[in-house]
Amino acid sequence: MKTKITDIYQPSFEHPTALLILEDNTILKGYGFGAETIRVGEVCFNTSMTGYQEIMTDPSYAGQIITFTFPHIGNTGTNTIDIETQTPAALGAIVTHLPTPPSNYRSQQSLDDWLKSIAMPGIAGIDTRALTQRIRDKGAPKGVLAVNYNGDFDIPALQAMLAAWPGLKGMELASGVSSVSTHQWTEAGWDMVSDTYRTTSDQGQHIVSFDFGCKLNILRCLGDAAGKVTVVPADTNAETILAMNPDGVFLSNGPGDPAATAAYAAPVIRDIAEKGIPIFGICIGHQLIAEAFGAKTYKMERGHRGANHPVKELATGMIEITSQNHGFAVDPDSLPEHLAVTHISLFDGSVEGLRHTELPVFCVQYHPEASPGPHDAHHLFTRFADLISKTKLSRSDHAKA
Repeated sequence: MKTKITDIYQPSFEHPTALLILEDNTILKGYGFGAETIRVGEVCFNTSMTGYQEIMTDPSYAGQIITFTFPHIGNTGTNTIDIETQTPAALGAIVTHLPTPPSNYRSQQSLDDWLKSIAMPGIAGIDTRALTQRIRDKGAPKGVLAVNYNGDFDIPALQAMLAAWPGLKGMELASGVSSVSTHQWTEAGWDMVSDTYRTTSDQGQHIVSFDFGCKLNILRCLGDAAGKVTVVPADTNAETILAMNPDGVFLSNGPGDPAATAAYAAPVIRDIAEKGIPIFGICIGHQLIAEAFGAKTYKMERGHRGANHPVKELATGMIEITSQNHGFAVDPDSLPEHLAVTHISLFDGSVEGLRHTELPVFCVQYHPEASPGPHDAHHLFTRFADLISKTKLSRSDHAKA
């Protein structure tokens, strides 16, 4: 029988220490862990079986409360290495079981203590399978997550907070999670021998990366593929970028409605691209490229969040299993002639990649750096470096002619 929201399993909580209230006024009682606080946002789900710390520190989760479909969250603890930003923006975690004491040689802190240190609440004792089915069937709801270890909750006040939250559509969040100043990035990929990150080389290609909420492992992948990486805030203008004389420009992942971010980012992207500088975009960077060249984006009902999403490259027929985290997508019916679809989702047929037919610009909706997830699409960073080399060679030949 098809599970309904009213069928969500609820233990007999005599004194619940956490509540999750959904916009249809469903109240889910549970065990609180992490920070004792209240958070209001969109309730989404992630199907990854690994990498919960990387997921919770992905800046793209700003404005969202994450439901984990994998039941064993927290059993390997946390550390200072498996993070994607120093200041996590996710609003909270929903899990089936209370985190157990960590058992892993890399663990430095329990999930409960780590969440307390970053002011993020968690709720356990929830039937996450039924909640995920609800989101799948009815779309991602607004929700309020409250943790109080004394079990004191003002439910009408929580419901009022939830009713007042406007939702992610139209919300510009990238500037709130972006770097506040320009800086050099010096870490490349992990070296197993030295048990530390390698250092980037200033002798390679110079990539300027817009930070719309960039994951740290993306920057490391750029360092491996290209060399020198300069990170700039989301609202940096084209003149500043061009003065840095970049070999290529990267548009990072990030949260919020891409149409709202495009209000200031699209003209900059267009100006840089029209100068012939190669551009590569990921996630919201992909959506911003679409917006910059005349396409539209829309909010998905449930989004794509997990590490097992199949994507097909149309030119080769190659299938990649990818890591994804997005709640907006590019409208294929709005694409102008000079934007060609390169990849599609095999789950729902949505646009997963684009290329400009006249300029050295391409982008993908998914995350080739994974973290967590498979590395099937890691080659796209090398493709970007190759595009830069080919563009520079073409310019040189043109100058000689």
